[in-house]
Amino acid sequence: KNNNHNGHKKLEEEIKYLEQKLAKKDEIIAEMMEDYVALKKKLEKKGYFDKNIKKPMPKFPDSIAVITSKTGAALQDMLRVAKKRWPLAKIIHIDTLVQGDSAASMIAKNIKVADSLGVDIIVISRGGGSLEDLWAFNEEIVACAIYEAKTPIVSAVGHEIDFLISDFVSDLRAPTPSAAMEMILPDINEMLLYIDTLFDNYFATMQ
Repeated sequence: KNNNHNGHKKLEEEIKYLEQKLAKKDEIIAEMMEDYVALKKKLEKKGYFDKNIKKPMPKFPDSIAVITSKTGAALQDMLRVAKKRWPLAKIIHIDTLVQGDSAASMIAKNIKVADSLGVDIIVISRGGGSLEDLWAFNEEIVACAIYEAKTPIVSAVGHEIDFLISDFVSDLRAPTPSAAMEMILPDINEMLLYIDTLFDNYFATMQ
């Protein structure tokens, strides 16, 4: 009977601890969302999201700088799609921390590095995760680096349901990393088919 009482008391203590932990997490998330809304309003007022300053994507990019972690699935997904769609494009990967305390400053620094390389497009990317995981892309330092870049930038962070500050500032928002490559690269098979059709039409007119 005493063992049952002790076991019940221990369970109650564990439940109370978990409830406190969840309450604390809810507080942190609420604070983060307040920061998100405040920064979004601030940058919108400064004109960071204006449609008329969005840079167009080149139709046939020769080189693309990809800013993401070398260990994440996002990089492999993008490389796979790029190789299939337009193997002529050179992909330059810049290994970058995409979550954690120092991620935002590293992303911002590497955007500046990529912008100095003379590439046609920069893609900043990572796979899905929690609000905390994706938070670096909601930081003002990253938004400013995107805004100040001369090279067109694609934000391909998380999943389709995730909307980050980087999505609003960048020149193009992709719902996923692999979708980014589908959006910015032409399909080589479609191009070859188009060229075949042109040749067929040309020879048909010659006869």
